[in-house]
Amino acid sequence: MLSNAFNIIYNKVNGWWETSVSMFPNFVVAIIVLTVFFVVAKYIKHLLKKFFQKFYGESVVINLFSNVIYLTVITAGLFVALDILDLDKTVTSMLAGLGIIGLALGFAFQEIAANFISGVILSLNKPFSIGDIIEVDNITGTVEFVSLRTTNVRTFQGQKVLIPNKTIFQNSITNFTENGKRRVDLEVGISYGDDLEKVKKVTLDAINSLHDILKEEEVQFYYTGFGNSSINFVVMFWTEYKIKHSEFLEAQHRAIMAINKAYKGNDITIPFPIRTLDFGIKGGEKLSSVLKDTPLTLRKDKGE
Repeated sequence: MLSNAFNIIYNKVNGWWETSVSMFPNFVVAIIVLTVFFVVAKYIKHLLKKFFQKFYGESVVINLFSNVIYLTVITAGLFVALDILDLDKTVTSMLAGLGIIGLALGFAFQEIAANFISGVILSLNKPFSIGDIIEVDNITGTVEFVSLRTTNVRTFQGQKVLIPNKTIFQNSITNFTENGKRRVDLEVGISYGDDLEKVKKVTLDAINSLHDILKEEEVQFYYTGFGNSSINFVVMFWTEYKIKHSEFLEAQHRAIMAINKAYKGNDITIPFPIRTLDFGIKGGEKLSSVLKDTPLTLRKDKGE
C-alpha cells in the first residue's frame, strides 16, 4: 500500500521533471519574448507621450492613452509567451474570462464609463483650461481641476462644485475668459422730461472717461423703450476679463457711479416709479375737473 503511494508520487514528480526539462527551451524563449515586448512597450509609450505633448501639452488623456497602449503591448506579449509554452487552452480561457468580466463591468459602471469617455473627449477638444471662468448647467465659476470623471469648479461664492464630465459634454458651455474681454450691459431709465440727445452725450462721456474700459471697442448706446415711469436705454462697453470675475464687477461698479455723478451734475433725473391717477369715465381727466362737474348734495341731519 505504502509502496504504491510512493510509486504514484515518484511518477508524478518524475513526469513534472521531464516536462520541465523538455519545456525549458520554450520557457527561455517565452521569457525572451516577454522581455522584448516589455522593452518595445516602454519605447512606444515614450514615443506616444512625446508626440502628443507637442499638440496637446500635458494632459491626463495623454498619460491614459500611452498607458493603455503600454498595457496592450504587454498583454500581447503575455499571450505570445503562453502560446510558445503550448498553453493555448489557458489563453482561450483568459480571453473568455476577460470578455465576460468586461461585459459585466460595462453594465454595472455604464454611468462611470460615460463620464470617463466624456472626460477623454473634453481633454482632447479642450473647450476650457484651468483658470477659465465658465458656465455649465446654470453653474458659474473658475475651473480648478479636470479629471477623467469630473471637472472641479469654484463658484464666486467660494463653493467647490464637482460637475460630471457627462453633464458638461451634453450641455452648452459658456467660456467667459477665452477671448480675454467681456461686455458690460447697463440698463438705465431717465425721466420723460429730459432731453434725449443730452442724456446720450452725457452718458457716453461718462463711460468714455473710465480708465478700465477697452478703448479699441466703441461704447454703444441705444434707447430700448417707453417704461411706466421712464424712457429706458442700454449702454454697452467692453472691459478686460481674464482671471478674476471682480474685473467685470469693478467695471460695472465704476460705470454706475460715473453715470450717477454725471446725471446729478447735468440735472438729469433717474425717476422713481410713478403712478398717475386717472379720473372720469373715459380717463384722462383731473380730479379737480371731475369734482367741478359733479353736483354735490348736502344732507342735513334731523334736528339741525
